[in-house]
Amino acid sequence: MTARSNPVGPNPARLWEAPLLLRILWAHETAGARPWHTDAALMLRLIRAGAVRVLRDARGPVAFIARQGPVVLALYVHPRRQGRGHGSALLEDAKGRCPQLELWTLQDNIPARRFYAGHGFVEIARGRGLGNDADLPDIHLAWQKECAA
Repeated sequence: MTARSNPVGPNPARLWEAPLLLRILWAHETAGARPWHTDAALMLRLIRAGAVRVLRDARGPVAFIARQGPVVLALYVHPRRQGRGHGSALLEDAKGRCPQLELWTLQDNIPARRFYAGHGFVEIARGRGLGNDADLPDIHLAWQKECAA
């Protein structure tokens, strides 16, 4: 990997990057899960609030995390850049900024559940999917920084 292809950051997202971040999100979402303008308005609001951090390479954003306080709202890596540690870098950055984190993932999303378990997240509840776009059963996961003895 050359220096040009190595991601820089994580750093705060910029407003003009919203369309690029939405492309990363939509590469993972079922088409038509929500109207596009709903995602766009939320992304812009989160970027303005400083809640989105991005990893970039020479071509632009390759991954992002959106977080409000301890709640991870989204963590996505461009499909062509998965498996290179970008998600881990974003999650470790978030852990360094907040002593506890929580998120929801779909019960059927085994790769995500393995990823979060590998980063110390534990299951704290299960849901029936009433609050997610897919209307599928989900799992509430949490991580807390260990206290020194």
